[in-house]
Amino acid sequence: MQSISELLNLGGRAAIVTGGAKGIGFGIAYRLAEAGASVLIADINPEVGGKAAKELSDAGFKSDFIKTDVSEETEVKAAVDFAERTFGSVDIMVNNAGIYPMIPAMKMAVEDFKKIMAVNVRSAFMFTKAVAEVMIKQKRGGKIINITSIDALHPSSVGLAVYDASKHALWGFTKNMALELAPHKIWVNAIAPGGIQTPGVEAMQSQIKMPAGADPKAMIEAFMAKIPMHRMGEPDEIGKVVLFLASDMASYMTGSQIVVDGGALLS
Repeated sequence: MQSISELLNLGGRAAIVTGGAKGIGFGIAYRLAEAGASVLIADINPEVGGKAAKELSDAGFKSDFIKTDVSEETEVKAAVDFAERTFGSVDIMVNNAGIYPMIPAMKMAVEDFKKIMAVNVRSAFMFTKAVAEVMIKQKRGGKIINITSIDALHPSSVGLAVYDASKHALWGFTKNMALELAPHKIWVNAIAPGGIQTPGVEAMQSQIKMPAGADPKAMIEAFMAKIPMHRMGEPDEIGKVVLFLASDMASYMTGSQIVVDGGALLS
């Protein structure tokens, strides 16, 4: 039987985290790196991504960055090749990158629909396919973790219909890939975050047009009141669950989705 320290030790393993430059992605990258994994941050923002990788390196962790548009196949393949070349393997894949423009479906352009699906779903397909090929070649299994949303289970707001569709798709993709890759000892799971306070969420909140006379503070308080824990989550609270799934703690899990929402779905 392994000790707790052995179960959570990711030394000798390498991970790719898409959208890892900030928010939930950086929370994930930090916990994986802290556990001993070499972490490649694949993000579209080179300035923020470079700083994030440097922060991990300055903390004594193994980390690197590659600018990646996750919706482009050539860049996805380049990121996987870079990770394998730099770290010697790819053992953990976290499909975290996602966008969530709040646009009612009746007002959404087809191009917006395509972009959301490309970033939120197609990217996970391309990364999963590319890393699974490496993992199969390595013959020692692997972990693939997809960041979905509680919106994969229940809608949260008007304006997120296509985002919700993308997260339902990602959850379905997770389950079927768990079946397909199980013979190769590649476990595929998902995490469904609820409201997490990130720079992206703050930017979205600031862009929402408030009705005349509406009190933004009161609306936020009303939202918090629906969460049994009465607060938003922190990126690290997703990072810790990713660490669980990436480690040997989750040795008998595949095709599962863990909800991390402070109890929001209970309401």
